[in-house]
Amino acid sequence: MSGLRERKKEQTRRALSDAAIALFLKKGFDAVSVAEIADAADVSKPTLFRYFPAKEDLALHRFADHEDEAARVVAGRPADLSPLDALRAHVLDGLERRDPVTGLCDHPAVLAFQRLLYGTPALVARMYAYQSRSAAALAESLGDEPGADALGARVAAGQIVAVLRILAEENVRRIDAGESADALHGEAVEAAERAFAGLRDGLPY
Repeated sequence: MSGLRERKKEQTRRALSDAAIALFLKKGFDAVSVAEIADAADVSKPTLFRYFPAKEDLALHRFADHEDEAARVVAGRPADLSPLDALRAHVLDGLERRDPVTGLCDHPAVLAFQRLLYGTPALVARMYAYQSRSAAALAESLGDEPGADALGARVAAGQIVAVLRILAEENVRRIDAGESADALHGEAVEAAERAFAGLRDGLPY
């Protein structure tokens, strides 16, 4: 019963987020009020705030599933694969699939959302909060590695999350400037390989 309840809650969150993003794309983030979002989704403001404590979270809900993604990759990797190698393989697979999280996706709807996200200071600031939680989750996974210490795990996680963010932002920038995902793929892979080589040379994981 609890599983069904959670699925229904997630469906409601997604519906609220989709309604909000449609308004944000049409009018701009700052021009849309919470009351307008609630009205469009046919819910009350108190109900909306029960699901999303801030307007920014309505837009960033699409990242919710990815917040602990790096931590899950590390925790679920094969025993013979290092954390960095597991994350590298995950990133390369995401680039191959044109996963929007990698920034290497030129689908019109994804481009519109990315322009909204990176063009709205409040959303950029909120995204950094999401990434801080991602780094904390990854640090916890790295802290389980043999010989790891808490500070070293936090430093490593911070560097890894920063690299993933920079790689994605560069792909977004170049695609927004007019390059296609297919044409950029080779260079995006090369950039990821260089970035992970740098991490490997400087991190003990």
